[in-house]
Amino acid sequence: MRKVVLFVHVSLDGFVAGPNGELNWISYDQDLMDAADEIVKTVGSPIYGRVTYQMMESYWPTVLNDPESTQHDIDHANWIEDIEKVVISKSLREVQWNRTTLINENIAEEIGKLKQQPGKDLVIFGSPSIAHTFMDLDLIDEYRLTVSPIVLGTGTRLFQEDKATKRLNLLSSKVLPSGVLVLHYEAKKE
Repeated sequence: MRKVVLFVHVSLDGFVAGPNGELNWISYDQDLMDAADEIVKTVGSPIYGRVTYQMMESYWPTVLNDPESTQHDIDHANWIEDIEKVVISKSLREVQWNRTTLINENIAEEIGKLKQQPGKDLVIFGSPSIAHTFMDLDLIDEYRLTVSPIVLGTGTRLFQEDKATKRLNLLSSKVLPSGVLVLHYEAKKE
């Protein structure tokens, strides 16, 4: 059975975005890109919320026609064009990007069906609102976090206040030269 994995960059004080959705605090260097590439190898289907999906849809297809694109970006653009994508959104009524499935309702049931299919894992990329929804529905099996050595003080939290305790088992950890922690946790099912 496939797992649902949350992959997200987080600040030391637990924020996944600045107060206006900023992500410019992430020190995205070669080491972090290599760590992200290792996670991408485990993906059978990326899961996005509406905002992340629309950002990806507007960017990645353009990479293939941009003469300034790096080989790494071209390879990733080809990967994302070819892979089955999943979008969770209450407001979208249709999706245009090829190989994309839209889920508007019955999220737990629909994700349960996808988990039963053969293949690699279902991985949520960023998408904090979807991460929160999946946490509330107890759908996340693993957490893949990159913790940046920065304190934002405000923004969008990864873990919301006033939520039930969530116990995790550390599967692996690594410190990158930049000070970023790469953490892999398994959710304990109670």
